[in-house]
Amino acid sequence: MNATLIAVALSLVSAVAYASAAVAQARLAGRTDPTTGPLRLMGHGAWWSAVGLNAGGALLHVAALKYGPLTLVQPLGALTLVAAVPLGARTAGRRVTRSEWRGTLLTLLGLAALLLAAGGAAPHDTLTLPEALAVAAVTMALVAGLSRPGTRPGLRHAAASGITSGVASALTQTLTVAATDHSGPLLSWRLVTVALLVSFLALGGLLLSQTAYRGGLGAPLAVVTLANPVAAALIGLVLLGERLQGGLLGLVPALIGAVAAVEGVVLLSRAQADGIPAPAPAPATVPPSRPSRVVISAPTPSVPLTAEPLALRPGTRGGAR
Repeated sequence: MNATLIAVALSLVSAVAYASAAVAQARLAGRTDPTTGPLRLMGHGAWWSAVGLNAGGALLHVAALKYGPLTLVQPLGALTLVAAVPLGARTAGRRVTRSEWRGTLLTLLGLAALLLAAGGAAPHDTLTLPEALAVAAVTMALVAGLSRPGTRPGLRHAAASGITSGVASALTQTLTVAATDHSGPLLSWRLVTVALLVSFLALGGLLLSQTAYRGGLGAPLAVVTLANPVAAALIGLVLLGERLQGGLLGLVPALIGAVAAVEGVVLLSRAQADGIPAPAPAPATVPPSRPSRVVISAPTPSVPLTAEPLALRPGTRGGAR
């Protein structure tokens, strides 16, 4: 089996693990108070279940990055949303809708077109320490901007989570390739720094996604799925020298696949958002009315009746016996 097929197979299993983790996080977010902090989440078994699934997916993702480039492995991350559709539907006790199947098919076709244009060679280039620090600094600035207080925090936190996870994948590839090519010591300053950055960004992406899923699973997961490969592919194309196959002609299937994948993700996000029951409207608050004035009339004083004079008829005896 060549390196490309190994990378694709590992990415598929990784996507299933990530999808299971996303469903677990969404269920946990729906059961907990929005003001619950990260430390309180650690007291829930569902949180550790999601952490374990994310860790398993991350290990499989690391192995896939050893055999395939970022432009190949990261687009396969969109299968996380495809796998989350039947998992989420089964958890909710419903069937997959027609719109969800259409979105799944479009996403798969788009990914197939992207894979035709992606480079198939195993990665060899890695980020230098200044490049890794610069990428991490830019990522933290973007996350700080997206996490600012404002409207629609779910989608903004989802975008921040996707960018953070994509950058962590790029740094993970650097760590994996540098640690397995035996070209330098394993405890060099560069590898230790990159490992710390990967751990920090991975934890940040997990917490950001947990915050994003408070508004539901569909739309936030779609944004995470799109932002993740875009961030990683930019690093691969700009800093790691990765190229699309076919040159300019290779852009045609890549663009067609990107449009189809985006359309499929949008359909999936809409279908999943429609499947979430709308919250019951809050009862209308009636403004406190001023207490009605009960007028209690004073008792009418009884007026003694004046005794009428007793008229004696003729022939009757007056007086007492």
